[in-house]
Amino acid sequence: MTYRAASLPQPALRSKVVPGRLSRDNTFCVCNSRYRWTQKPHVRNHTSRLGRLRRDVTRRVFDPRRARLVSRKPDSTAGEPESSSTTVLHLLSDCRSITKMTWRPQYRSSKFRHVFGKAATKENCYDGVPITLSVHDNLLCSVNPRFIAVITECAGGGAFLVLSINHTGKVDPHHPKVSGHRGNVLDIKWNPFDDFCIASCSEDATVKVWDIPQHGVMKNITVPWKELQGHSRRVGLIEWHPTASNVLFSTGYDYQVMVWNLNCPEPVVKNPVRTISVHSDVVLSMSFNMDGSRLATSCKDKKIRIIDPRAGTLLRETNYKTHKASKVLFLGNLKMLLSTGTSRWNHRQIALWDQEDLSEPSFQEDLDGSSGVLFPFYDPDTHMLYIAGKGDGNIRYYEISSEKPYVHFLTEYRSILPQKGMGVMPKRGLDVCSCEVFRFYRLVTIKSLIEPLSMIVPRRSESYQEDIYPMTAGKEPAMTAEEWLSGMDKDPVLMSLKPGSKLEPYADLGSVKAPIVSVDSQRSVSRPGPLPFSLIQQQQQQEERERRETSTNAPPHDRSSNTITNGQRDFTHCSPPKTENELRQMFYKQQDEIRKLRELLNQRDVRIKQLELEIKNVKNVQSLR
Repeated sequence: MTYRAASLPQPALRSKVVPGRLSRDNTFCVCNSRYRWTQKPHVRNHTSRLGRLRRDVTRRVFDPRRARLVSRKPDSTAGEPESSSTTVLHLLSDCRSITKMTWRPQYRSSKFRHVFGKAATKENCYDGVPITLSVHDNLLCSVNPRFIAVITECAGGGAFLVLSINHTGKVDPHHPKVSGHRGNVLDIKWNPFDDFCIASCSEDATVKVWDIPQHGVMKNITVPWKELQGHSRRVGLIEWHPTASNVLFSTGYDYQVMVWNLNCPEPVVKNPVRTISVHSDVVLSMSFNMDGSRLATSCKDKKIRIIDPRAGTLLRETNYKTHKASKVLFLGNLKMLLSTGTSRWNHRQIALWDQEDLSEPSFQEDLDGSSGVLFPFYDPDTHMLYIAGKGDGNIRYYEISSEKPYVHFLTEYRSILPQKGMGVMPKRGLDVCSCEVFRFYRLVTIKSLIEPLSMIVPRRSESYQEDIYPMTAGKEPAMTAEEWLSGMDKDPVLMSLKPGSKLEPYADLGSVKAPIVSVDSQRSVSRPGPLPFSLIQQQQQQEERERRETSTNAPPHDRSSNTITNGQRDFTHCSPPKTENELRQMFYKQQDEIRKLRELLNQRDVRIKQLELEIKNVKNVQSLR
């Protein structure tokens, strides 16, 4: 007697299973001593059918071509003809039959499949930072290759802390702060084209722009470079234009989005160049496309809007009821938007939208049932999307493609420490030698800790990997504020992350505010690239001549005294430090010198090529004479 099953049984065998083998007719055989089944709760009513099976030693044969289960006696062979008294058992009549089986699953090739998160050690974290207790759903942190700024808790107004990026370890509780607001600070953003300029907004309905000294904040800063007054209620969000210099956007609880031009001589600006009034509630997030010609916003009325930032006109908006958006983000040049929010059943959700059609999302996925806000981060160079939740300890990351299904889940980083906010390092500040493609700065409130988290592509070689580091947006603006306001759009100026590819010194990028440098030096600052050897030699000779003149003309008692630079003391040519503050300042200066030496070391190849070209030019000139 031969028993057949029309569909595969779901319950497992409770018997000793011998490793399977292929028989002569290419069927998969499993031998077992007893044919007894263990039933799941929802299929216990089928025990009467299963009782028809014989209790003696049987043989189960699975034929992948016919996708059914065959039971034969041990003395029967695969080549025997079937008996006419064949009985078919429907073991699970409510289960659907298997119509197609894939024995070789298809995998999607990707360079970033195995990206992993590496948290910094305790020594490389920022410990003892009084992170703000505000419940405002912002990132609360901003980072550039020189400084990290964090909104802190303080009494009598609002303040934020600015630390050197190398100032890791225990932070002094009395560290100087930037404290010029009369209300709590709600958002801070570094200028993408000036590492010493930062903007902040507050509950006092003002936006202030600050100049940070080159060696960091050594004393409390209370006077801003610019103060922007135009909002009637507290300002909750600010954003810099991605390609135009000194153009700032702000929005507040008066439902207005204001555009500011900072290229003006007045320290207090009361009239914005544009006011956008298309929202009916508080704006929760703002995002620009690559060239800054479109602005996407998410509002408390759960709608996503695409706006022309120059004209202030509304282009498109969503009316989708089942997705309540809280944050929105442009996905580079893919002409798509990504939003995070909640579904109709209050599940946290991500949705992907076509930039030209906001009637319904092209992709939608529920994540979990938590209540924290989801912060999206997108890397246009690697097409990777990172989703970090407020109050979560994990960070999910995906890969975005231009074809369906658009979003491909990679994996997630998990930690037991929840984050309240996040800071992101620009691409030009990453460690390319360790294959770092993204870096977070997690604000862990329960431990007063800022934890750097590096996303690394595992590679055997420690050399520069060109396939994961394409040309990326640099620190040079593509146009001025006046050009953008006149109607011009430009893509960002790209730069290479390869070490030694460019001589890009950290010079004073605020030359627009106070042009005190010469034309040649200003040209060398605004356009990155190798400097001519003759210009470098002239600058060195001029600095040495000025140093000699000051040393010979200064009185004897002034030579040993402490010099003053940028309003701070310079302790490089003085006696050993006597106080803790002096010791800290000398430590910062030493770290800056080490960083500059490392930059010069990385640029040695370019310098050698420059010298070779100069020598060839001198030889050619001599031969012509």
